[in-house]
Amino acid sequence: MLLCPVSPGHFYWLEPEHAFHSLQPYDTGRIALTFPQGSFDYAGWNFLNYVTEELIDPYRNLPRAIFISIPLVTFVYVFANIAYVTAMSPQELMASMFLFIRVNGSLFTSSRLFFAGAREGHLPHLLAMIHVNRCTPIPALLFTCISTLLMLCTSDIYTLINYVGFINYLFYGVTVAGQIVLRNKEPDIHRPIKVSSAWPVIFLIFWAFLLIFSLYSEPVVCGISLAIMLSGVPLYLFGVYWENKPKSFNSFVAKLTHFGQKLFMLVYPSEGREDGNEDKEEAG
Repeated sequence: MLLCPVSPGHFYWLEPEHAFHSLQPYDTGRIALTFPQGSFDYAGWNFLNYVTEELIDPYRNLPRAIFISIPLVTFVYVFANIAYVTAMSPQELMASMFLFIRVNGSLFTSSRLFFAGAREGHLPHLLAMIHVNRCTPIPALLFTCISTLLMLCTSDIYTLINYVGFINYLFYGVTVAGQIVLRNKEPDIHRPIKVSSAWPVIFLIFWAFLLIFSLYSEPVVCGISLAIMLSGVPLYLFGVYWENKPKSFNSFVAKLTHFGQKLFMLVYPSEGREDGNEDKEEAG
């Protein structure tokens, strides 16, 4: 039960008549595994970082957006969860559509990751193109949607959520650890946005406990997640590390890129015009 203040001097008891009942014994590892699952359901606190280059004056507006949006969304989520647990049954909650908000944000930001990777030469150049008028990365968005549809072919959506949640948490930790390493190796780099070093350390301690307990409680799920992540190594060796590819292969990729440009009215951003000219010369 929860004591909820409705107005000054008036309080009501919210009795969760349909609240969840544990069907399994309490286990520390399973509790730790719920955090990656929760991060999938309510991820979004870090989405702004992926679209930094699309913001106007990001050095000023990005911290402001983070400091305003996270407390506001946290407040809304807390009271929304109170309403869900007290008014809805587990079946109604699982059938609700509110989690599609998270998926919408994920599709928006994941496409920017593919776009940035292609711009750095780690993915096909077609994914680094944008629409000539709308300036949206259409190939990256389509690639994200197709990848998502393929993942939905699995028979057990909860196992898929465990895979994605574990991989996300693993990369969160690696990213934060990289921040600490860069601060030690490159202390003189210009950092317009900087936070105290204590926060990354606290995050890594919490992250390490969750990772260890998750590995202990669900080694198979975590192992498959690692295998999925490592499956990108052969693709990297083939697509990036192997530079002297056959001319026939390069010509085919260039023609495919040129076809995509005509089909979706795409151009390279200003940073990548030279690459676009090279592909057109190879296709010709």
